Amino acid sequence: MDSLNPQYFEAVEKVLQDYADFLAGDDQVQIELVCDRDRDRYLLVETGWQNGYRIYGTLIHIDRIGDKLWIQHDGTEEGIAVDLVAAGIPKERIVLGFRSLEQRQHTEFATS
Repeated sequence: MDSLNPQYFEAVEKVLQDYADFLAGDDQVQIELVCDRDRDRYLLVETGWQNGYRIYGTLIHIDRIGDKLWIQHDGTEEGIAVDLVAAGIPKERIVLGFRSLEQRQHTEFATS
């Protein structure tokens, strides 16, 4: 099994940090970038209050499983995979884990 290029993880962190910086304009909702470099897990989480309602949730979740980056959750409009490809990560190293295997077979990305 091939290993993933360490630069891919730097790219994941940079892309997620760019999202965090872009979304950081609300004083009541914090955007947190969580990087577990030992296990290669990356999360972008929002926490806070807005109009009397609790805000909490994962916007983006990416894990390394085997020799692929699995996008477990993608709460972006355009799709985080597009940004990862633009950052130099090949499509065959990215799995859209939030899609069923049937759906993944019809994308340009890895199926598993």
